[in-house]
Amino acid sequence: MKTLTVQRIDASLAQAFVPPASDYQFVSPDWEEAEYRCFETGGGSFGGYWTGEPGAVAFDAWPYGEVGVLTKGRVAVEGADGTRWEFSAGEAFFIPAGFAGSWITLESSEKVFVAIRD
Repeated sequence: MKTLTVQRIDASLAQAFVPPASDYQFVSPDWEEAEYRCFETGGGSFGGYWTGEPGAVAFDAWPYGEVGVLTKGRVAVEGADGTRWEFSAGEAFFIPAGFAGSWITLESSEKVFVAIRD
């Protein structure tokens, strides 16, 4: 029988992972973010907590599908075609794998997220 373990998602329970600037097409000079991976699945999906300070990054293709819930602050996601979505604390979103555009942290922000790898 498989044992299931409930895990808390909290930045204080995981080591910070800062994506290298080389993962992005563009990184603003004030870019600052860290993710705290609190769990992983056997299929390569993972989730945890993320923090970011005002700044922006651009990317050719988001590396995974992401479900996120902003718990603090305000962010924007802008598509390569100029379409812009803004999210504030308490709002949830989904970014599909392969999405091209920019992530813009407008205020000091935090989110809980799940990265889905097919």
